[in-house]
Amino acid sequence: MAEGGEGEELLRPPLPAGAPGPKRLCSRACPAGGTGAVHPRPGAAGAGSAGPGAGASGAPPALPESLLDAAAKRVAGSWAFERVEGRFQRIPEPVQRRIVYWSFPRSERQICMYSSFQPGRAAAAASPASAAAGGPSAAPAPAGEESPAAGPPPPAAPAAPQGEGLPFRRGIRLLETGAVDNVLQVGFHLSGTVTEPATATEPEMTYKVAISFDRCKITSVTCGCGNKDIFYCAHVVALSLYRIRKPDQVKLRLPISETLFQMNRDQLQKFVQYLITAHHTEVLPTAQKLADEILSSNSEINQVHGAPDPTAGASIDDENCWHLDEEQVREQVKLFLSQGGYYGSGKQLNSMFAKVREMLRMRDSNGARMLTLITEQFMADPRLSLWRQQGTGITEKCRQLWDELGALWVCVVLNPHCKLEEKSCWLRQLRKWGEMDVCPLEDGNYGNELPNITNALTQSSSHSQDSLARPRRTVFTRAIEGCDLHWQDSHLQRIISSDFYVSPSYQREGESLLFNSQGQPLWLEHVPTACARVDALRSHGYPREALRLTVAIINTLRLQQQRQLEIYKHQKKELLQRGATTITNLEGWVGHPLNPIGCLFLTLTEACRLEEENCLEISDAGDSKPPVYQHVPVVTGSQDGDESYLSLALEVALMGMGQQRVMPEGLYAQDKVCRNEEQIIARLQDLELDPVLVQTLRKQCILLLEGGPFSGLGEVIHRESVPMHTFAKYLFSALLPHDADLAYKLALRAMRLPVLETTAPSGDVTHPHHLVSVVPSRYPRWFTLGHLESQQCELASTMLTAAKGDMLRLRTVLEAIQKNIHSSSLIFKLAQDAFKIATPADSNSDTTLLNVALELGLQVMRMTLSTLNWRRREMVRWLVTCATEVGVRALVSILQSWYSLFTPTEATSIVAATVMVWGGGEHLLNSQPWDGRTDGQRSSSPALDDSGGRKSGRCWLGHTQVLAMEDSAHRRCRVRVPGWAPGLPAPGEGGAAASPSRTLPSSVVQPNARPFSAHPVLRAHSSPGPVALPF
Repeated sequence: MAEGGEGEELLRPPLPAGAPGPKRLCSRACPAGGTGAVHPRPGAAGAGSAGPGAGASGAPPALPESLLDAAAKRVAGSWAFERVEGRFQRIPEPVQRRIVYWSFPRSERQICMYSSFQPGRAAAAASPASAAAGGPSAAPAPAGEESPAAGPPPPAAPAAPQGEGLPFRRGIRLLETGAVDNVLQVGFHLSGTVTEPATATEPEMTYKVAISFDRCKITSVTCGCGNKDIFYCAHVVALSLYRIRKPDQVKLRLPISETLFQMNRDQLQKFVQYLITAHHTEVLPTAQKLADEILSSNSEINQVHGAPDPTAGASIDDENCWHLDEEQVREQVKLFLSQGGYYGSGKQLNSMFAKVREMLRMRDSNGARMLTLITEQFMADPRLSLWRQQGTGITEKCRQLWDELGALWVCVVLNPHCKLEEKSCWLRQLRKWGEMDVCPLEDGNYGNELPNITNALTQSSSHSQDSLARPRRTVFTRAIEGCDLHWQDSHLQRIISSDFYVSPSYQREGESLLFNSQGQPLWLEHVPTACARVDALRSHGYPREALRLTVAIINTLRLQQQRQLEIYKHQKKELLQRGATTITNLEGWVGHPLNPIGCLFLTLTEACRLEEENCLEISDAGDSKPPVYQHVPVVTGSQDGDESYLSLALEVALMGMGQQRVMPEGLYAQDKVCRNEEQIIARLQDLELDPVLVQTLRKQCILLLEGGPFSGLGEVIHRESVPMHTFAKYLFSALLPHDADLAYKLALRAMRLPVLETTAPSGDVTHPHHLVSVVPSRYPRWFTLGHLESQQCELASTMLTAAKGDMLRLRTVLEAIQKNIHSSSLIFKLAQDAFKIATPADSNSDTTLLNVALELGLQVMRMTLSTLNWRRREMVRWLVTCATEVGVRALVSILQSWYSLFTPTEATSIVAATVMVWGGGEHLLNSQPWDGRTDGQRSSSPALDDSGGRKSGRCWLGHTQVLAMEDSAHRRCRVRVPGWAPGLPAPGEGGAAASPSRTLPSSVVQPNARPFSAHPVLRAHSSPGPVALPF
């Protein structure tokens, strides 16, 4: 029994409302024995020893673990102590002590999980030995069972300064500075004090901490700091780590009921009186109340056999799970949701989702429990009713949170080891949420929804009636459907249980469909559903099983790709003649709610990731280093020896991204396709392409080019299939250093955007769900069309930059731009980009690329001549500048064909002025005499006016005469139109009359009595070179 001040630690502060009370009633007498510490044999762990495997560095190796410790560890992690007492009539005290000793959690990783919002990163503070049982490379132990630990781990390395604000790091700092004191373990109850050092604003504070535990899980915590958070405070962390790292310094006692059983009447009376005397102001009223009830024969307390003991562990009927403050979870989620679209709130909710995934990976039952609490608060969000009443869609950030919520529920219900009762309970709850009117729909919209992409079949005129009868799909629908899936299929069990499962020599009927020609197993299931199984295995801590199923899925996709190529070879001639095809994939894998491609890619790359020593360091700034991967050979009986999980990851990403798929309905669904594509490409860019990956890249690109209607890069695609511009830009950049011809071929084919073609080709089977949107517009409702066009422009710009100096490739790229890009603004942007690249400040200009820029500028002029464009003036000035940079011949050509590029107003104002300032005027003033008048040439030699020191010259734009004059102070340009009057038709080239629409606006000609109307266009200060235009 503890003496003096040690006994005071048994009385902790009153538990707050809702805190768990005494665990169970204890009445069994304990066998006689001493109350002092047990002295274990040498090498055995116990009170006063560091346990097996413990000791300072350099100490001799510990003796093998005793049979008592091995059995006690197993029992402590699996059985409630009440069950042990009920199973055996007499339990020796040394056995009880070992069970109590090993019942405390042994892994710091789990303490970290419940004290940090950063999964997997704060664990860097945990020592290697303690993290070994649950490290990233090892599967965690099943729920209710701890992985064997060799003993208390050595102290952790000093904390990194970036993570000092996290409770786990602060707890380590408190432990290392000696802030933990008075630690006492009484049965399944640990108590102690933690002292917070004084700061500039706060005095030194000492807090009492109490922890209850059972079967290697902390079941309740109490701290005097009054922490109001989801996870443990730093003081609880410090006391827990003290018990894990320094068990030899913790005084261990059996449950208090066992000690009381050993006392006689006098000892019990003395014990109670001393206890009341020490704390009479706090416990005296309670003590008197209990005494009155005990003395009353009819009281309820006398009707119960035994008495409660908070130190005796949990009851058999109690749920064995880690302590999670449900009320705080609800409050935190409610607070984050109430903050609306603020960046911090969404970040915190995503951190909570990540914590749920971490719990699932550790096979902790609190994962599903915490997700249920989060979902309840999401469903109670008042904004859902408001959005529904207003008929508006959910905001994008909130919609992403709902998507993650639905995906997490799919992982939960697909737990391969969940009980049927649990799955039935989840199914009832999911159906209840899904039937609520405010439950968000899967495609992210409210009101009159367009048909779902999964029903995108060619239908008759009864389509509208069928679409109205389409079942309502909410964010929980896929999880509800997942409840019908099971893991009992024998073929599936063999796939995930062995790396060397191959086709048997003797196959029964139907078994040939389960293997490919090399004998590798296939998994013939709906691809997103199969990938959801992989995500479930990976999320629940079965990485090896997830890898095996992933390889089987990729083998299935390969076989499917081969068969699609064979089908296309037989239909190629017909499809090329028609020039169109139907949609072959009704449900795209990129942008899918279950994210199948991203799931497979992450599963494969996680197996190849190199974990550096400091890769888990905490950084609040988020400046994490890019991952480093290595090739890990695929472990299977008949697989190619040169293949690795990393090459498979690249291959499956290319397969999924290159799939020809229909553009889904709705703004959010289309935006999600773009975002998911960018996310996958960002992960692909983290891969360093070595020869093995380059070979995989080339092979898959060739297959995509030859894939026909099954590939988004095939020769024939559907008019409304998702464009490949972003994907092709990545492929082009990756392939260019290794195979330039293939890179250009692929990128040029991806430049197309058939949805913007004026008319659909003959034989085109229009997607039925776009019938409403096609009328009255010829374009479908593509809400992300602007983004797609900008990506098309980025692809073209990338090719132009790479083709600099190569006339043949530049001409090919130019033709592709002129054929496929339909936006004058984007073509103008390309022209400007090409001009900048062609005229670097530190080297000579590139003539070929300058000519391409000029060609693009001329196309912009023709496209915008008869249409309104707010940048038209800028475009005109830029074109003349570009032509001046190319040379006089280009400038003369523009002046000769001005009527097909500019309006008369532009020709006599912007063009003439820009020509004079940016080189045309200089050429006019300094050129030699000429014979006859032709466009772009001056009419007389420069003349010097003796009175003003002025020289002048003239040129012609068609029938428009331009006069340039320069004196010592100014440079002027005037336009004179012989014989024209305001409102008369402008003459055309070669004296031909212009079209009636080409009239000279009155603003061009000044109405005065002079022989020639003169209009001042530009006045600028003289300078030695071209002057800057003040527009």
